[in-house]
Amino acid sequence: MAKDLTESSHDRQNILNNRYALQQAERHLDLGGNTFDGETVFTKAQVMALYEVSDSTIEKYLVSHADELKANGYRVLKGKKLKDFKDLDDGTVMNYGTKVSALGVFNFRAVLNLGMLLTESEPARLLRSRLLDIVLDVMAERAGGHTKFINQRDENYLVSALQEENYRRQFTDALDNYVEGNHWKYARFTNLIYQSIFHENAAEYKKVLKLATKANLRETLYSEVLNLIASYESGIAHELEKASQAQGRKLTQKEAETLFAGFEQHPLFKPLILDARTKMASRDLCFRDALHEKLETYIQSVPEADFERFLGEKSRSLEEQLSDPETLAVLKRLKDR
Repeated sequence: MAKDLTESSHDRQNILNNRYALQQAERHLDLGGNTFDGETVFTKAQVMALYEVSDSTIEKYLVSHADELKANGYRVLKGKKLKDFKDLDDGTVMNYGTKVSALGVFNFRAVLNLGMLLTESEPARLLRSRLLDIVLDVMAERAGGHTKFINQRDENYLVSALQEENYRRQFTDALDNYVEGNHWKYARFTNLIYQSIFHENAAEYKKVLKLATKANLRETLYSEVLNLIASYESGIAHELEKASQAQGRKLTQKEAETLFAGFEQHPLFKPLILDARTKMASRDLCFRDALHEKLETYIQSVPEADFERFLGEKSRSLEEQLSDPETLAVLKRLKDR
């Protein structure tokens, strides 16, 4: 879907939190600036020239988006820091004079941030377009071209998937042993779990992620979501067994659904559900360009740690993980429990 960086703070921050995209951008955009304090910084005059805007335009954004720009590297130099900056010998910052007691500077990240905000600047518009291309290239390269299964690059995925499979067996056994009805009850109660956690049934979820009808959607779920589903399955299996034994018979599907409705209201699950919804909605929009409309209110910017988790040096494809003897040993111990 088309992204309007001038409108979406989440989309802006997702780029700025992706250090791999920033590294590529700094290498290819060649914006200039001065090296100071171990990073590239820009004066307001340099930014005005870069984006072909006035001093008042930049000041307007420094007021309207003060917190965002400061969080991403805009700072005001004073005292010794200002003196050191004035002493740079490349001739570009020598003309501020001795009377200047404070000077605002943008680091590379803050310059990109401002470029994603400026609606008055053609150079900024072109920069936004190039940035989006760089992000797509970086994502495809580091994820091996398979962003649909980027969840599997998380080192926790395999363990979570195996544990969830074990709990699912408990869940389906409980449906067999303690609930009346035919095989349709498995899909019915599985969808109740999905709807409880992320407000979508299996068909709706597959449509959002553009999965084939027969695809196993659990192969695309993040480890935190799999862990929460496993908790549901284990807990519901226990409650079904307890209720059935108390009645001395199998439960009707209506009785089982009533039990489920009470189970999902347990305060234990509230923070876990909030976390799962936030992670799924935010990560899918960032990494998969997939919008879960029913979870739109939960969307946040993806933290830097998640880019390390799914794109960083520790992230590996499923094939690489399965070829690792240590990983296989952990999986075998889990399976033998």
